[in-house]
Amino acid sequence: MRIVVKVGTSTLTHSTGNLNIRRVETLCKVISDIKNAGNEMLIVTSGATGMGVGKIGLSKRPDDITTKQAAAAIGQCELMYTYDKLFLEYNHCVAQVLVTKADINNDEHRTNLCNTLTRLIELNTIPIINENDSVANEEFYIGENDTLAALVSANINADLVILLSDIDGLFTSDPHKNKDAKLISEVVEITPDIMALAGGSASNFGTGGMATKLNAAKLVMEAGCDMIIANGLHPEILYDIVEGKSIGTRFKARSKKI
Repeated sequence: MRIVVKVGTSTLTHSTGNLNIRRVETLCKVISDIKNAGNEMLIVTSGATGMGVGKIGLSKRPDDITTKQAAAAIGQCELMYTYDKLFLEYNHCVAQVLVTKADINNDEHRTNLCNTLTRLIELNTIPIINENDSVANEEFYIGENDTLAALVSANINADLVILLSDIDGLFTSDPHKNKDAKLISEVVEITPDIMALAGGSASNFGTGGMATKLNAAKLVMEAGCDMIIANGLHPEILYDIVEGKSIGTRFKARSKKI
């Protein structure tokens, strides 16, 4: 399978914004093993701005665009160094791909992006994709990586998109506020009732929330790709997902490619 794993800031970092070393080490080990089994793996990673914020000692994600861009530039270095070092331990080469909305909206740019990602996969690398937050402005800003993961997946004909977050999946209400909330294991259509279940971002350093994940699900479902929202607390669940076990919330594609 061609699998896109989106890793949220809450999976990569502690609440301080600093890197969660043990979890990231496990994540890279599991993805390497899944790739060793014959799957094509791509990562859409958050965390650059969050790690930059932590590294320069800010208490929360900055509000002004200039400081956000500066934090992203600082954090992106550490983020890619970490991925490169950890994947190299399992003999896998990684490649950094930074994207803006212009690369998606412009036909020529989008074709170049898809060609590059396809060739990187053919060269047996693991593309690691992030928005180019250091240079993107409002006009060319996607803003969060749930949408970026969906756009990338739809354009490279991925078979499965996995969004790792700080929540087990889509619930009947906010589980952070309601202990009686029930996990919805499968969604076959993004209806107004489903969209009404969305809330805000639970992380001080992240940008995504359930609304962005549901919009991403709608996009990839229409492209013929399944999507799963799962908790990134224990990256080993990726094994269960790839094996077809019921984990998190699966959004079923309207029509499968094969």
